[in-house]
Order: sequence, then C-alpha cells, then structure tokens
Amino acid sequence: MSTPSEFKTLPAHGLARDELFARMESFRREDIDWRSGRAWAYVFDPGEEAREVIKRAYMMYLTENGLDPTAFPSLLTMEREVVSISAAHLRAGPEVVGNFTSGGTESIILATKAARDFARATRGVERGAIVLPTTAHAAFHKAAHYLGLDTVLVDVDPDSFRAVPAALEAAALELGERCVMVVASAVSYAHCVVDPVPEIAAICERHGWWLHVDGCMGGFLLPYFRRLGREHPDFDFSVPGVSSMSMDLHKYAFAAKGASVVLYRDKSLRRHQIFSCANWTGYTISNATVQSSKSGGPVAAAWAVLHHFGDAGYMKIAEALLAATDRVRTWVEAQPDLQALGRSDMSHVAFASDSIDLFALVDAMNQRGWYVQAQLSYGNSPANVHLCLNPESLRWLDDLLADFETCIEQVRETKPGPLLAMIEGALGQVDLEAIDDQTLRQMLEMAGAGGGEIGGDRADVSRVLDRLPASLRARILTEFMNESYRRA
Repeated sequence: MSTPSEFKTLPAHGLARDELFARMESFRREDIDWRSGRAWAYVFDPGEEAREVIKRAYMMYLTENGLDPTAFPSLLTMEREVVSISAAHLRAGPEVVGNFTSGGTESIILATKAARDFARATRGVERGAIVLPTTAHAAFHKAAHYLGLDTVLVDVDPDSFRAVPAALEAAALELGERCVMVVASAVSYAHCVVDPVPEIAAICERHGWWLHVDGCMGGFLLPYFRRLGREHPDFDFSVPGVSSMSMDLHKYAFAAKGASVVLYRDKSLRRHQIFSCANWTGYTISNATVQSSKSGGPVAAAWAVLHHFGDAGYMKIAEALLAATDRVRTWVEAQPDLQALGRSDMSHVAFASDSIDLFALVDAMNQRGWYVQAQLSYGNSPANVHLCLNPESLRWLDDLLADFETCIEQVRETKPGPLLAMIEGALGQVDLEAIDDQTLRQMLEMAGAGGGEIGGDRADVSRVLDRLPASLRARILTEFMNESYRRA
C-alpha cells in the first residue's frame, strides 16, 4: 500500500509549457486511437474542418458560466435556438419545450425526475417504478437508482429485439398507480432498432402513463434516414402520447461532448424538472438542469456545428452512413459464422455467432489496430460484436471487413482458457449472494484485472463476465471501477 508521501502532490513550481503538454501527450499512449478513424465505438468524428469549427466555438465560451442565464444571455440565446432546432427536428408542435444538458444520462435523469415528481404531485405516488424493455439504456437504471425508483424489466421480441407493447402494458398494469414512466427507444443502442412507439404511445395515452422516448442515439439521424427511404416506426412528437424525449447532439449531430437535449410535450410537464431553492443565504438558485455552474463551451459548440453543417450537410453524411450500414449488413449476412441481431434501423450493426468465440475475435481485431466493441449476453440477447459507424471511419470499411474475415479464421479453433473453468468451478461451490468484497477482489486478480487494470487476456475477462449472473457481474464491475479510480 502506498504511503502518503508516495502519492502525487502539487509540483513546487509550475511546469514549462513544452514539458506540460509533452506530459499530457504521453498520457495518451494507451488511449483509443480515434483520430485514425479506426475506432468503431464511443467517438463520433465529423472530420477535421468541422472539428476546427467546434473547437473555436467551444473556446469562445469556455469561461462563460451557464449557472445564471441573466448573467450570460448569449448562452440562453444559443440554448433556446438549439432546443428549437431539436424540437422542430422531432416534429414538435409550438407547445414543446426543453433544455440543453451535458449528455444523454443527464437528459434521462431529468425526464425521470420530472415523471416521478409529476406522479407525486398529481397522484400522491411515493415509491414509483419505471417500466423498461430490457433493451432500454442503462441510464434509466442509473436514474432510478439515484431517484429512489424501482425498475421493472420486460423482455423484448427475441427476433426483432423491439419492445412488445402488450408486455409493457401488462407490467405497467401490475404496478398500478406506482407506474411513473414507460420507456421506448429510438434506436436501442445494442441492436439499433426503433421500438413500436405508436402502439406503446396509444397504450400510455389510454391509461394516462408518462411515455419517454429515448432518442439519444437515433433521434438526430433517424429523420434523415426516413427521408432517404429507410422505413421505421414513427417515434417523435408527431405521435400522440409521447410525453418526453431525449436526444444527444454529441452523437450524430457531432457536437462536442457533452451535448444533449431533453424535451417535454409542454411546460406543465417540464416544470417538475426544475429545482429552485430559497432556503439559504447565498445567491438565488433556480436550475433547469442537474448542473449549476457549467461552461458555456458545449452549448456554443453545439450551436456552431448545427449551423456549420445545416440540413444539406447532415443529409450528405446520412447518405454515406446509410449506404455503409447496408453494406455491413450484407457482409454479415454473407458470413456463415455470423448472425445479425435486429434489423439495424440506423447506423449500428450487431452480430452474434454460434461457431466462433466473439471475445477472441474482438481481441484479434483490436490487436490489428482497430477498436471494436463486444457486448455481453443478457436475457434473450446473446453475446455479440457491436459496430457503430461514423463518417471518419467509412474510409476504412474495406479494410475492416477484410480483417474481420482474416480474424474469423484466426480464432476459429479458439477455446476458453483454464481461467473460465477455474472460476466456474469455484462459483459452483459458493453461495453467489454471500460472496464478500474480498472474494470479488480475488476473482479480479485471478482474471488478470486486479488493481483496476486489465493486465491479462481481455477475452478471458469477457468470457468470465459473460457467464456470471447479472447481479454478480455488476458487483465485480463496481469493484473494478472502485479500484480503477485510486490515487496516483
């Protein structure tokens, strides 16, 4: 264990600029190389010209504080315009209102808070619950955790991976008055499909339930795909019964992180999002969002990139993404070892396999300089590889698919190592619910993931996690995260 004198402390004197930035650059050695265009997750890169516009706008408003809109009305002006553009994009009427947030998670937390407090104010609900398809984003679980709500998970269709309206209705009816929100996705992250929002919305409207449509991933790009001929269920404010929506701008609108919007059917719903406090001696507090002090950079950059591309610029990007998505889908369907999951209503493709070890495949690809993402199994969704297409990656599409074919052959005979059998054997002898934190840390060490770092075979770690019950999987991830953020 480190002693206090071994921890990093403030330098006695400031570093020279060259040394300072050289050190910062050295920290990037193990980062995903997204600048190369070979990362197929996490980063949405619009290209160098747009990046320069975004950076300049961000830096113009880096120090302005969005805490008080009366102090920096320029930020309020840009937020109003960004929200208006977003609402119009989602076919909203004049009564729809919203706010700019730091990302999809904050948008979802705010919408969930508003739904919870609306239920408290109108029905006296004390301990509410959210009804979620198993494909709904984990941010809803986080929101429920933070806000003291329960979650009810509902299986999706095993072939299309779309939510099943009747199953959502049955779950919400069983909750009765405790149901404060029903969720649908457009698109779901894991399988890239649009849930049947019109049918779900009709059910929610009939029963008086709050329906939130999570458009964080798909809300901005789907309208362009619709205009290009891709058919999918309506999902926006044109559908009666949709109460609120979230839509990220730092994904397919390519704004700087973090940039999202949360929108409500009208002000009477949005009022429950706002926090105001008059019970203290300091300055007036009334916050529309979770954050109080916040840089004006993100909203300025979002405003700038929306106006940089305009409708025609985004349509050009959408055309390229749609063509590339169809090509990847066609390639997957031609591979005897792979099975596509879902229809890919937008620009993600997920595929599973019954014949090869996908975790070994992901490792083999990443060793070739790519970054592709594995998704663990859950419910009726098997373990799979997930590709998120973005403009700067498309130039590498031929190379990506060729390397996949090479790596499929490379890992065809791969078998799980002894670690998986060892841990499975150990688990068979213990009560999973009684495992203590020390045992969890020992399991991480055995998997080569002790101390918050993955030093062993990443495929082995993924195989182990994939075989564990979800509750134990979550505990191990919590322990890993707790170890990761240690003092330097």
